Amino acid sequence: MAAEHTFLHPDRLLPEGGRALSIARELYEEAAGLPIVSPHGHTDPRWFAENDRFPDAAALMLTPDHYVLRMLFSHGLSYDELGVARRDGRSVVAARTAWRLFAANYHRFLGTPSRLWIDHSLNWAFGIDEPLGPGNADRLYDRINERLGDDDMRPLAILDRARVEVIATTESALDGLDHHEALAGQGLIGRIRTTYRPDDVTDPDHPDFAANLARLGELTGQDTASWDGMIEAHRIRRAHFRRFGAIATDHGVPSAATADLDAVRKQALLDRVLAGRSGAADAELFRAQMLTEMAALSVEDGMVMQIHAGARRNTDPTLMSEHGANLGADVPVPVDAVRGLEPLLQRHGREPGLRLVFFCLDESVYARELAPMAGYWPALRLGPPWWFHDSPRGIARYLDAVVETAGFFNLAGFNDDTRALLSVPARHDVWRRCVAAFLAGMAAGNVLGVADARALAVWLSHAAARDTYRL
Repeated sequence: MAAEHTFLHPDRLLPEGGRALSIARELYEEAAGLPIVSPHGHTDPRWFAENDRFPDAAALMLTPDHYVLRMLFSHGLSYDELGVARRDGRSVVAARTAWRLFAANYHRFLGTPSRLWIDHSLNWAFGIDEPLGPGNADRLYDRINERLGDDDMRPLAILDRARVEVIATTESALDGLDHHEALAGQGLIGRIRTTYRPDDVTDPDHPDFAANLARLGELTGQDTASWDGMIEAHRIRRAHFRRFGAIATDHGVPSAATADLDAVRKQALLDRVLAGRSGAADAELFRAQMLTEMAALSVEDGMVMQIHAGARRNTDPTLMSEHGANLGADVPVPVDAVRGLEPLLQRHGREPGLRLVFFCLDESVYARELAPMAGYWPALRLGPPWWFHDSPRGIARYLDAVVETAGFFNLAGFNDDTRALLSVPARHDVWRRCVAAFLAGMAAGNVLGVADARALAVWLSHAAARDTYRL
């Protein structure tokens, strides 16, 4: 009898047996060695610009990963105890102490995608073939730290080993792009690119919105209190971002609402927002109109427009005040994709210059709304499962819901959308395994030929992202 695999079974996420397993193994083999295209994510550009060694295992695998942090917080561990830096500069626990807490609670990740990603990272990067736990926490911490002293564990070497062709970071419209300036000096722009994310100056609910908009005007020499001046300021900043490889914009919004107001109403809306005379309805309307404006700019300059909709973000004000944003306190909310996107698509959905990639946290709209929309509008492609649904079952639900109506070629491929560097190859591996399993099921059921399934495995794992983002 064959020995039982207790860590990283080679057939994990593939079908249980029979012809489907045989085909899935073949498809995964076809996809596994493909280079990685990571056109949307949140890794730190400083890592690549400075290419310094990571200081310790916790800084590499724990504190950048808000998926991990939120789960541990749900079991009573504070962000201070997990070593996450505070905004007020007060001390938090030492890295080794945080790692021990992580290890002692690692069993809490059983059944989650985080467990798959971390196990893969431990094995892929450090040759570790046992689950993390309290009994080996110090030994593995020391083993990882020792390896981090080697040159092949510096950030750029990790990109090389993972065969990352392109990786995109994401910066605010007001970011100085200093790290990307350094990357340009090293000839790395193209492989490493920025992404234009203007939420700080398009969302009136941002606490510093008015000051941010004034700053945008200072950076561009435009009067951002006038609608036309504000749009021109975005046009200028987008061109600046393109100097550092930007091929896309990104917009995080709670709903899919877009609008198409006339010039008089647009200026009146901006006046109300800047004067502090607006409420929730005006804030929503402003975000909605700005999405349509960003689509118009994408028609002009060819930048791919990404919308991430359906998240109520940073719902814990204490976490926000003590440690900052984007640390795991987001919650999905319902999305009305049909009515929400209608004004934007009616205005720009036929434009050959617009490529709109839509990501959604409301799974209920995949089959009912998004797949039919992507199966009609030339500008629209569906982003992969994201945040809470970037998981094996989430990927399966997504493919099952959208493929029959949207087809495979209206899908954007895969974005790892991660803040943790070793999670990049790990997430792509999970996606490729899930794609192999899905396609193998279709081939085993004689819906697809095996040759077509092989071609689709390559498309979904690599070529779709290059095509979608015009790389």
